[in-house]
Amino acid sequence: MPAPATETSSGRIAALKRTYGPQIERLRGSDTAKAAGLALAMIANNVIALGSTVVFARLLGDYGSLAALVSYFLILSVVGQAIQVATAREGVLGHLGVGPGLLATLRRWTRTMLIFTLALTVVSILLRNPIAAAVGVKKYPWAAAIGLPAACLWIELSILRGALQGIGDYKSVGLSLVFEQATRLLTGAILAAIGLGVTGAYLGTPLSFIAMCAYCAVQLRRHVELVSGVPVQPGVVHAAALQLWTHVRRAWVPIVGLIVIAVLQNIDIIAAKHRFSGVRDLASSYAATAVAAKVLIWVAIGAGFYLVPEVSRRRAAGQDTRQVLARALAIIGVCAVPCLLIFAAVPHLLLSVAFGHKRATVSGSLLVLGLAFTVLATTYLAIQYMLALGRTWFLVPLAVVAIAEPFVLVAGPKSPAGFAAVVLAVQGVGAVLAFGIALRRDPAPPVPAPTPEPAESLSV
Repeated sequence: MPAPATETSSGRIAALKRTYGPQIERLRGSDTAKAAGLALAMIANNVIALGSTVVFARLLGDYGSLAALVSYFLILSVVGQAIQVATAREGVLGHLGVGPGLLATLRRWTRTMLIFTLALTVVSILLRNPIAAAVGVKKYPWAAAIGLPAACLWIELSILRGALQGIGDYKSVGLSLVFEQATRLLTGAILAAIGLGVTGAYLGTPLSFIAMCAYCAVQLRRHVELVSGVPVQPGVVHAAALQLWTHVRRAWVPIVGLIVIAVLQNIDIIAAKHRFSGVRDLASSYAATAVAAKVLIWVAIGAGFYLVPEVSRRRAAGQDTRQVLARALAIIGVCAVPCLLIFAAVPHLLLSVAFGHKRATVSGSLLVLGLAFTVLATTYLAIQYMLALGRTWFLVPLAVVAIAEPFVLVAGPKSPAGFAAVVLAVQGVGAVLAFGIALRRDPAPPVPAPTPEPAESLSV
């Protein structure tokens, strides 16, 4: 008598698991899977962010003011991104402490950040009207006052994410990226809908940071308890391995490096406003096209979360680090192919659906700009790679490119196609310089770093 269909299916599934299970488990734990997972998390983060744009544009009568406030925060956020890079690198090398010692360092830093946040909150409230005027949101001074405290909370979240990267918990980092945007959308939409308007929508940003700080702190504690096999004792105090302000001073190179990337990523839109000022809606259409073309930058940011700690770890062990860079670049390549094909095949349809017909007049430049920012995505990874290696002098030639770009663009062609071609050329020069320096071998392999001892503890 033949076996029931359910039993046959179960048997086949069991056989497949026995045959392919080990390979699947190896793939899940591979470096490529970790990099791809973080890149996918960053993509999900930005898909939700795009959904936030649609929701808030429909909820708010003055969405432009919210966009200005978000831009103000993005300028401030560079410091947090740099601190995350530095924290991941120092965590891998054991300079932040090990096990309970790491948690002790992070607790001390959190207390320092809390005091700093409260102080800047007072300053921001007192200066809310000048800040609102500078940002261009005079009607929303209390929303403008949120910017500095939000930046402080972002730095705290960046520290915790960097620590998770340092201990190799990439899953928690990726989930925090997705949860952050989802929390921002949910809380911001609720606050805007109940009558707080632009201020409520913007308030969702710092609230999402607070929620993700709590999540990352819980994940860090769980990891320490899992590795040590012993619950963290609340009555035991460990000395901080490194003071926060010392750590911030050491992060000046990542700060400058990410400022260079921020300029290369955003200055074209500002230059376009000057170059196309005499033609109605042309600068806005170019901005919409550029926003669509920059999708791969966010994939590179996700891959960079994996690249920095892994390069630091391999360098400390005296191993070749360029394989890690190659894997991250492969992620960009895989994502770039379908994006560029869409940009080439249906650029006008894509921009019309996303931004409306009035914003699709520069659709012919979408493919060229897509190529330009794909190149910039690779440059971003090269810069992160060099930051992980502790190199600094690469900043000089790349800073020259970043400073020269707005002058070249403003003096360049007045047609959108010519303007986009200049953007591509500038990004190409930056990429050649970045990879020419990044792929140079160090004069001598680094000496493997000794494993630090846990910080001495005192009972209280």
